[in-house]
Amino acid sequence: MPRETVAEFSVESVQALSEDGEIDEDLAPSLSDDQLLELYELMKRSRRLDERAISLQRRGELGTYAPAIGQEAAQVGSAFAMADDDWIVPSFRESAALLTRGTDPHRILWYALGMEEGAEIPDGANAFPPSIPVGSQPLHAAGIGWGEGIQDRPNVAVTYFGDGATSEGDVYEAFNFAGVYDAQTVFVCQNNRYAISTRLADQTAAETLAQKAIAAGIDGVRVDGNDVLGVYRVVQEALKRAREGEPMLVETLTYRRSMHTTSDDPSAYRDAEEEEEWEARDPIVRFQVYLEENGILDQERKEEVEQRVESEISEAIERAKEGAADVDGADMFRYVYDEMPPYLEGQLQEFEG
Repeated sequence: MPRETVAEFSVESVQALSEDGEIDEDLAPSLSDDQLLELYELMKRSRRLDERAISLQRRGELGTYAPAIGQEAAQVGSAFAMADDDWIVPSFRESAALLTRGTDPHRILWYALGMEEGAEIPDGANAFPPSIPVGSQPLHAAGIGWGEGIQDRPNVAVTYFGDGATSEGDVYEAFNFAGVYDAQTVFVCQNNRYAISTRLADQTAAETLAQKAIAAGIDGVRVDGNDVLGVYRVVQEALKRAREGEPMLVETLTYRRSMHTTSDDPSAYRDAEEEEEWEARDPIVRFQVYLEENGILDQERKEEVEQRVESEISEAIERAKEGAADVDGADMFRYVYDEMPPYLEGQLQEFEG
C-alpha cells in the first residue's frame, strides 16, 4: 500500500484589536457603545478587586487568593458572549468571569476567607463553584453540555482552565467525551504561559494548545487573549457552534501579570524584562486606547467608572468582613466527619485554647 496523507489540520489565530488599539473592521463584533463601556467597567472592576484582595491578604485579613491580573480580557470577553442560561464552570482564577456573570464581589472575598457561603450558587444561576483540583472542571462541563443536548435545550457549558491543565489526562478525556457525544461545551484555555512556575515550553512541545483538540475530533482556535473584542468574537462563534452540537476549544493567549496565588513569588522564576514586556500589552490599557480614540470614553466617563468601581469594591470588602465576623472558626473541625475522630478532637481543643 503506498504511503499517503490521510488527514491534515490547521489552527487559526485571531486578533480583532491590535496592541496599539487599532480595530480590524472585518472582525469587530457588533456591540453598542454602552456594551463596550460595560466591558471596560467589568475589566476595571476585576482588576480593582484583585488589587484590594492582594492588599488584604498581605495584611492578614484574607486567605490565599488567585488574582486574574492581566487576564481580564480573556475572561470578561468570553463570559460577556454567553447567554443568560449558559453554564459557567470555573477554576480558582475566574473572578473576572464570575463578576461578568453577576457574582457579587463580596462572595469572591468570602471564598478567599474560607467561607463556603462564597461558593453558594444563587437560585436560577447556571454556575458551578470554583474547582481547585487542576483540570477537573472540564469533565463536569462536558457532562453538562451533553446533558443539555439530551434534553434538547440550547444551553452551553463554558469551562475555564489554564495551560497547565492541558497537560492533565482529565482535560483530554473531557475533549474526547465532548467530541464523541457532541456535547454543547466550549473549553476556554487561558494560556498565561506558566503552570505555577513551569514555563509553557517545559510542559508541551505542541506549537499551540488549540491543536490539542484535534485528536479528540473537535476544532480548536487561538485568539489574542489580551484583546477583549477578539475574545468576544471568537467565543460568540464557538457558542453558536456548540449549541448545534459542535464543541470547541478556544485558546486565549495571555499572560498572568501577577502571582499564581498570594503564596507564590513569581520573581523566583521569571525576570523583570519579561514582566515589563507584558505590562506594555495590558488588556485594559489596550481597550481604553481604542475607546478613547473612537470617542466612546472621555476623561469624565473614565473618572465616573473608577469612582463607581472603587465604591463597589469598598462596599464589598465591608460586607465580606461583616459576614466573616459571624463565622465560628471551629466549624472547620466539626463538619469534616459525621463523628469527629480523636485527632481532630485534639486539634479542636488546641484551637479553642
